[in-house]
Amino acid sequence: MGEKTRADQKRSVLYLQKILREETDAQHPLTAEELLQHLDAYGIDAGCKNIYDSIKALQESGIDIRRRDKAPKGYYLATRPLELPELKLLVDAVQVSRFITEESSRQLIKKLEHFTNSNEAGALQRQVYVGNRLKTENEDIFRNINEIHAALSQNSKVSFQYLEWTVLKKLIPKHDGQLYTVSPLTLTWADENYYLIAYAPEHKGIRHYRVDKMKGLRATGEKRDEALCCKTFDVASYNNMTFGMYGGRPETVTLSCANQLAGPIIDRFGTDTMMIPKGAEHFHAIVHVNVSPQFYGWIFGLGAGVKIVGPADVRDEYKEFLRENLENYL
Repeated sequence: MGEKTRADQKRSVLYLQKILREETDAQHPLTAEELLQHLDAYGIDAGCKNIYDSIKALQESGIDIRRRDKAPKGYYLATRPLELPELKLLVDAVQVSRFITEESSRQLIKKLEHFTNSNEAGALQRQVYVGNRLKTENEDIFRNINEIHAALSQNSKVSFQYLEWTVLKKLIPKHDGQLYTVSPLTLTWADENYYLIAYAPEHKGIRHYRVDKMKGLRATGEKRDEALCCKTFDVASYNNMTFGMYGGRPETVTLSCANQLAGPIIDRFGTDTMMIPKGAEHFHAIVHVNVSPQFYGWIFGLGAGVKIVGPADVRDEYKEFLRENLENYL
């Protein structure tokens, strides 16, 4: 047997696996003749016997290749690491994740396509409708996550600049670019965002930071404050106390806000929010909300810097909400 023939036989097994993975499923099998044509396109000269021998070798190695005897007839890859419904679930999660940029979302979905065949890949190219969904603009998100995991494994503090939104809808470093240095505890997914939970010495307590709002994050090499990074820290309890969602009847509400509240408004409602300057220190935000006690609680949590301008019935309901809660302390 010539060297070229032996080389083709070795290559044919690898390319046959590739062809079966990329081109076949139970509804789209390929006959031995069609598999030969595909191999020929890769410049591999193989005979029918070689096809059967290669399929047998792949099956014996644990790859689930099956033969369909009724039309359409042929061979196909029956089992994959991830099945189509699982891939669709992952794609949906990628598309709706706020902390993943649009470009990174496209790249991840293209990579997920390699886990299925060309016939089903199109089913992954779909849009999941999520109203008013804000995607992060920070392309450093994956590097930040990797750096945080590295810092946790090295027992190291991390430092970073923390970004905030302006009224002009620009992300800029907070506190004139002050460098935050904290002892990381864990990463958590909550309130549709990815957060680092860490011990912050300047606050003498635990704080959380949006990972997509971190800039220039790095592990410092300085050991974490281990005595303060409590080993019994309960991330689930922390999330329950810190984050929340709200629902209720839909309304379009006008809020009068101090300029420093641009960040919370954009974080909650997105960059498409209509924000109209009102003098040098305030702006009006036109927001679409589900009016509920949780919404009123969120407004109250922003403090005196925000007030409901209208509609009048929402404004009156908020007054009643405040009155009823105040009565608990009289």
